[in-house]
Amino acid sequence: MNVSQPYPVPAGVQIIPEQFIDMRLDAEIDNDILHPRPITDEKNIFFFWHSGFTNMHPYSQRNIRAWHRRFSKHGWKIRVLDCQGGSPLHIANYLDVSDPATFPLAFRKGRMGGRYAAQHTSDLVRFPLLLKYGGVYADAGFMQIGDLDRLWSRTLGNPDSPYEVLSYNIGGTAGRSLTNYFLASNKNNALFRRCHLLLLELWAADGGKDSTEGMHKSPLLKGLDLMDHGQTVKDGDRVLSAEEWTGMLTDYIIQAQVITMVMGLVDEKDNWNGPKYVVEHIYAIEFMEGSQLINEFTAWDGQKAFDLMSLSLPKVGEEETAKQKEAREVVEGCLQRSFGFKLAHGIILKAFECTLGSKWRDNPGSDNVPGTYAHWLRHATMYWNPDNIPPPLNFEIIAPFKTGPLLRAE
Repeated sequence: MNVSQPYPVPAGVQIIPEQFIDMRLDAEIDNDILHPRPITDEKNIFFFWHSGFTNMHPYSQRNIRAWHRRFSKHGWKIRVLDCQGGSPLHIANYLDVSDPATFPLAFRKGRMGGRYAAQHTSDLVRFPLLLKYGGVYADAGFMQIGDLDRLWSRTLGNPDSPYEVLSYNIGGTAGRSLTNYFLASNKNNALFRRCHLLLLELWAADGGKDSTEGMHKSPLLKGLDLMDHGQTVKDGDRVLSAEEWTGMLTDYIIQAQVITMVMGLVDEKDNWNGPKYVVEHIYAIEFMEGSQLINEFTAWDGQKAFDLMSLSLPKVGEEETAKQKEAREVVEGCLQRSFGFKLAHGIILKAFECTLGSKWRDNPGSDNVPGTYAHWLRHATMYWNPDNIPPPLNFEIIAPFKTGPLLRAE
C-alpha cells in the first residue's frame, strides 16, 4: 500500500491510469451530474430518483459519482432523471409524459399508487429511455465493478457483434428472467419494444390501473411461474401464505415478468421468436456471481454483510483476524468475479430483516469510512478495473411459453 493507493490490489485487477478517471472533487462531479451534456449518441447511463440526485441517500450518491468518475472520460453521459419541477433532469425533458404510447394513465395523471409507487414509477421510465436513446439503465443502488466500456465496445457498441441486449439473468442457462436493475440496449430494441407494449397493456387493464397490484393474475401472463424466494414472510404482524407472497412479489417485479414472457413468446405474424432471440442476441451474465456475490458469501444475512464491511483492515504489523479474513475474501471475490453489485431494498425487506443496502441507508456514512472493507470496495469501483469480462450464459433454445399475438389473452 501507499498514500495514493491505500488498499491492496487483488490479482486479476488493474489500477486505471489517472488520465481515464475524473479525479476532481465531489462537488465538481455533482455539478456535472446536475447539468448533463446533451445526448449525442448511445453512450448514456440513466438512473431515476423521483426527488432528484441532491435528495438521494448519501451512499446512492456515491454510487452515481463512481459511475461518472470511471466512465465519463470514455464518452459516457451519466444522468439521474427526476420528477422535480424546474429540474433540467425532469423526465419530461427526455420523454413525452403525456403520450399514452409511452406512459400509462396513472403516470400521465400523477396518480401512481400502491406501497411501491416510487419503484414502479422508476420501472416505467426504463423501457422508454432505452428505446428512444439507447444505453444503460441502472438502479441507483447498483455498484458497477467491471469494465462497462470494454464490454459495450465488444457488444452493443460493435456493429459486427450479434448482441443487442446486456443484463443479468436468474436461473442459469435454463432460466428466462432478466434483472431490471441493469438493462442495456441500442435504440428501438426489438425485445424491449415488445416488453414495453405488454407492460403498458397490463397497466391499461380495468380502465387504467393505479398500481401493479394483481397484475400477476393477468391472462396476458398465463403460463409463467410466479416469483418465489422460498422464505416465510410477514406483512406487518401477519404471516403471508405462499400464494400471497408469490403474488405480491411478482406484482412488485412485474417488469421482469413481462420481460420473461416476451423472451418466451413466438409470434410468427409479428416475426418474433423470443426463444431464438435470447440465444442469438442477449449477453446475459449469471446474476448471483455477477451481481449478488456479497449475498452469496453471507447467505443473505444483511447484518453480517454490514458488520464485515464495517471492519477495519489490519494495520501494518497486525495479524489478520478470522473476521477480517472473511471480509477480505468478500471484497476480493467481488473484485475478481463480479461485474457489479446490487444493493437490495424494497420488498426484499419483507423476506429479510435487513440488507447491506438498508444498513448503509440507515447508518449514513458507514459505507465510506477510510480503512474499512466497505471503503476498499468503494475505492475499487472508482479507480480499478478487473481484467476479465464475465462470459455470457450459453443459452439454448427452449419451448415457448406462449404462441401467438403478444397482447392476446390466453
